[in-house]
Amino acid sequence: MISEKLQKGQLLIAEPSIIGDLSFNRSVILLADHTDEGSVGFILNKPLDYTINDLLPEIEASFKIYNGGPVEQDNLYFIHTIPELITDSIEISNGIFWGGDFELTKSLINEGKISKENIRFFLGYTGWDANQLETELQANSWIITSNNHQSAILSKSSNQFWKEKIMELGGEYIIWSNAPENPILN
Repeated sequence: MISEKLQKGQLLIAEPSIIGDLSFNRSVILLADHTDEGSVGFILNKPLDYTINDLLPEIEASFKIYNGGPVEQDNLYFIHTIPELITDSIEISNGIFWGGDFELTKSLINEGKISKENIRFFLGYTGWDANQLETELQANSWIITSNNHQSAILSKSSNQFWKEKIMELGGEYIIWSNAPENPILN
């Protein structure tokens, strides 16, 4: 369902019909970049069983790590709401920023100047080649919505986020909000 032009900062909500795909089933993706060459996004609602300290022992914090997507899962990425502290970051939209000076970020976390409400870490990202995302939209794999949470999106509960977004759509989507993740288990 293409209801508006794709642009960075929007959310992609996985259609209920995406079943069995571990990365994208019931995913909510923040579109971090969209150009003629392709698109990049981060899955917001798939926490992993790791913390930042598990991956980088020099960081003295227990911020959750999220599965950002199936591409480059051996790389760590982050989005945040504090460009005044983390230099060299790129604005996605609505007060949400991508990346920045990682050495500075580690120091700020260890100094207690960055909290889990200000930053989210991801292993990997979701990527699409030129026109690939548009093709998936035409195949009704995704629903585009605005990020009406703006920078507060980092504090959204990950386990109910997809359900919340589906309920906001209303209509035929309401029935899917309470359906089991795997319909075979119904």
